[in-house]
Amino acid sequence: MQTNMKIVDDVAVITLKGKLMGGPETEECHRQVKEAISQGINKAAVDLSGAEWINSRGMGMLMACYISLANKGGELRLAGETEKTKSLLHMTKLNTIFKSYETVEDAIRSFR
Repeated sequence: MQTNMKIVDDVAVITLKGKLMGGPETEECHRQVKEAISQGINKAAVDLSGAEWINSRGMGMLMACYISLANKGGELRLAGETEKTKSLLHMTKLNTIFKSYETVEDAIRSFR
């Protein structure tokens, strides 16, 4: 998995590509969220359009990011989920926790 973070306005946009299956790469995403928080940014949009698959450890990482942001009064949005990811979020009922948007731009706009 590859992660990339950029700041758009006051939102950390984290792009994930590949398989979110745990390990150091998955931890990198949470590290990037913590880095954004340390810079005073408490809003994040995670672009999942390049995520091929997410297992339970990947879902756990998304929850850890969500909790880290929530503890600082912030929020996490998901964007660009594949059908596989949407199905997994639905099966685990995490779709009731995460706000999801078709595009990253929509997710960023939702913070305004």
